[in-house]
Amino acid sequence: MRRRRFPGSGFFFKLLLAGMVAAAVWSFGLFRFADDIPERVEDAATRTDGIVVLTGGSRRLGEGLELLSRGLAEKLFVSGVYQGVDVRKLLSIARHKPEDLETLMNIGIATNTKGNAAETMAWMEKQDYRSLRLVTAAYHMPRSLLEFRAAMPAVTLIPHPVFPENVKQDRWWAWPGTANLVISEYNKFLLAFSRNWLERLAMKTGLREPKKGKQ
Repeated sequence: MRRRRFPGSGFFFKLLLAGMVAAAVWSFGLFRFADDIPERVEDAATRTDGIVVLTGGSRRLGEGLELLSRGLAEKLFVSGVYQGVDVRKLLSIARHKPEDLETLMNIGIATNTKGNAAETMAWMEKQDYRSLRLVTAAYHMPRSLLEFRAAMPAVTLIPHPVFPENVKQDRWWAWPGTANLVISEYNKFLLAFSRNWLERLAMKTGLREPKKGKQ
């Protein structure tokens, strides 16, 4: 006896199969992404023209100021500071004497990572810098490097991660707060990767003018 098939059952089976494959690929990518989150500072000694700190935590700014005070760069750019916040306020937060480092700092007002890269690129061009130490949280480093490399491909970038105490990188999946953070950052990374890939494709096909900047 021939089995009766409901209309559209084949389509829904294919849709379910596609969803399962997509979920498996997404999950595999998530763990690859988590493995790419740095666990240490690989290069803590190489001097660069500039240092950029992507704001979002006091430890990032403190680390950037410490690197600057050690003479590892000529100037420090703090990207992503709210309008109205001045250098003296930042220095007081980090407990450094304003007269020591104030003249070596500049601040920006970006509101996202893509904006961080864009305003840092403009600062680099103004200073005529060609190497940069990038200071941000370890979990934010993969996406930051993606955006910065897209914005300034000719600049030498040295990642300098900091490690917030509340982020448990070891067995991250066992800590709900850290797991949610890693998953959120992974999804943002996928969106940024897709956007950058589409922008490169548009430039290759002549649908978009190439970005201006240092080569």
